[in-house]
Amino acid sequence: MKARHLSMFGAVGLAGGLLCSPNVFATTIDLTTTVRDFCGWGFSNCPPNYSPNPDFQNVLGDDRGIVQSSLGADGTPQYAGGSHSTLRGTDSSPALGTLTTAQYFSQWYHDAPGYNQTTSINLPFTDIGGGVYQYDNSSFFPIDGQLLGNQGQNHNFSFTLNLHTTFTYELAQSFSFTGDDDVWVFINNSLVLDLGGVHGAESASVNLDTLGLTAGNIYNFDFFFAERHTVASDMRITTSIVFNPNNGTVPEPTSLALLGLGLAGIGYQRKKQLVA
Repeated sequence: MKARHLSMFGAVGLAGGLLCSPNVFATTIDLTTTVRDFCGWGFSNCPPNYSPNPDFQNVLGDDRGIVQSSLGADGTPQYAGGSHSTLRGTDSSPALGTLTTAQYFSQWYHDAPGYNQTTSINLPFTDIGGGVYQYDNSSFFPIDGQLLGNQGQNHNFSFTLNLHTTFTYELAQSFSFTGDDDVWVFINNSLVLDLGGVHGAESASVNLDTLGLTAGNIYNFDFFFAERHTVASDMRITTSIVFNPNNGTVPEPTSLALLGLGLAGIGYQRKKQLVA
């Protein structure tokens, strides 16, 4: 009887040790995102009581500098106007920007009755080895046939996506994106990646060691995406950041260590009682 309970204590200690291990990671991290669907400017069959947003299905071109370098107080990008000298307005000249007004841009990441509809989807980031996670989809159309519908197209174009999560910074972390159209990444509320504009798949990356972060600290991560024109939609994210799932809570490393010690302590107390 005594040997049996000593074995139980050893099993609890092993479980605590596994929980304390810094190398135990999930094979998939699911991140909850918000998607907003719009009517494209060039599409004629917008549902009743909805109006198109002229920033969608309109002018093509790279357009850096659309957003300011810091997130707004509500955690969304602040309008800056773009890299071109004037807003596009009603002029379709490619020498002008890809936006119309700050008011229309505000709808991209806010609910706007009569202009967009909203839902949530999960993005699964899969461990592809070497401490790297990836989401890769060369046909990224997550709301086909939903919300405002495909509007006569083969896919539901004209939508935005944003996600908010946190992560613990460790040395040598990086984040890379390839896709279209607009993408902005904010870390610690500051802009670190700008792929603004209506364009084919483009790539950019950031080395987190260049951002002045402190190893072991927890930071905000905010990702903003827009699909603004036919015919394609690509999204490939590759990163060594271990995101905290934003659709639930996961213990931080310190909490896991305390949990392991707690389990070991419970096993020890139980062992003393049974042996006595």
